Amino acid sequence: MIICGLQSFKTRIFLESYDLSGKTVIPFATSGGSGMGKTEEILQKICPANWKNGIVINRASDNDLSKWVDELNV
Repeated sequence: MIICGLQSFKTRIFLESYDLSGKTVIPFATSGGSGMGKTEEILQKICPANWKNGIVINRASDNDLSKWVDELNV
């Protein structure tokens, strides 16, 4: 969950509490009023994992979403 460009407290606590080493994390936002802000940068520092580029879904066309999914290579 991203609120005003920052991840929620609950999201941060979850990611700090679990070892996601070797896992793939794909961040996305479904609203986008404030965008992703620095969320990806902050979360990557607190949670070592294989991070993929995120997207704000409500601002993306079907074509943009298809391209994003294809580029994830998962």
